[in-house]
Amino acid sequence: MNNFEFKNPTKIIFGKGKIANLSKEIPANAKILLLYGGGSIKSNGVYEQVKKALSSFDVVEFGGIPANPEYAVLMEALKVIKSEKITFLLAVGGGSVIDGTKFLSAATEYEGETPWDLLTSGKPSLKGMPFGTILTLPATGSEMNSGYVITRKETKEKLASGGPALFPLFSILDPQVISSIPQIQIANGLVDAFTHVMEQYMTYPANGLLQDRFAESILQTLVEIAPAILKNPSDYNAASNFMWSCTMALNGLIGEGVPGDWAVHMMGHELTAMFGIDHARTLAIIAPSHYRYNIETKKEKLAQYAERVWGVTNGTIEEKAKAGIDKTEEFFHSVGIKTKLSEYTAEFAGTAEIVSKRFTDRGWMGLGEHQKLAPADAAKIVEMSY
Repeated sequence: MNNFEFKNPTKIIFGKGKIANLSKEIPANAKILLLYGGGSIKSNGVYEQVKKALSSFDVVEFGGIPANPEYAVLMEALKVIKSEKITFLLAVGGGSVIDGTKFLSAATEYEGETPWDLLTSGKPSLKGMPFGTILTLPATGSEMNSGYVITRKETKEKLASGGPALFPLFSILDPQVISSIPQIQIANGLVDAFTHVMEQYMTYPANGLLQDRFAESILQTLVEIAPAILKNPSDYNAASNFMWSCTMALNGLIGEGVPGDWAVHMMGHELTAMFGIDHARTLAIIAPSHYRYNIETKKEKLAQYAERVWGVTNGTIEEKAKAGIDKTEEFFHSVGIKTKLSEYTAEFAGTAEIVSKRFTDRGWMGLGEHQKLAPADAAKIVEMSY
């Protein structure tokens, strides 16, 4: 196991009716900017609960943050923060709203030329405006980590950043909100969380025995509850386990002391930026091809995964590894997620070359757990995903 330091300061407030506790978590004299997405919180009862809990506060609202939070929209929110002299940010939504709020938190303290530099500089954010979250769509785990991803439509880019200043002070997780989520979004959340675990787990044996077991338990839980939560989002037990699994998949715990991959995300981000395909679906497009392309370096963990998560006991290491990849793709299909780029767009010709060039232009010459995945390799993986 590798050396590591682990600190996660986010307070989790989990359970039915916990939005009512919101006022206890925010400084009494705060001026709040309430951030949300397309307005679904106004039809599912969450908005009403939040406004009631914040009745004693000075609250300004900013809605309309899109899926794959858009830089230009967030820059409008930044103007509101400055003009209204906001002191506290509250994200009410899924990963996109929370990611956008993290960007805004960092941008309020940024002294450089343009806040987009936060995404391109590679430097972690060490200062930020305090913020909390109310999770309405389990998927990204952003409610309990310090990373974020922002899209810039004008350049068709999707880049990630973060830093120790960008952990939410608190996150309220009420599984009852899941009852109003469309099935397509629940499927996305299942695949998103599943792939987050795989990025931290599907590398090579590093003697992180406990981390492996943690990761496998999250994967097993997602597989187990998937049929129930898709059939009945109002099933509170299934919803609770779904929500908590998504959070645990990316709060840092399972990735400490072991190698991480994240190449699937880097390639997937490009497909989302280029075609507007949902984030989780681009991960499902890339992951099977990525594992097949890198099977020689990943076969030991793939075989372990096939045995422990899917119960594959027969065959050689290579045969089990291949079975593990097949089972992963079958799981994505079982929740209604397609795994080929050509199933989402007819305009895929040349995509592999574009991705390769972007990686080269950014100097991303060695991705993956071994930092040996070159832009040319990424091009082959993307092409396999057609």
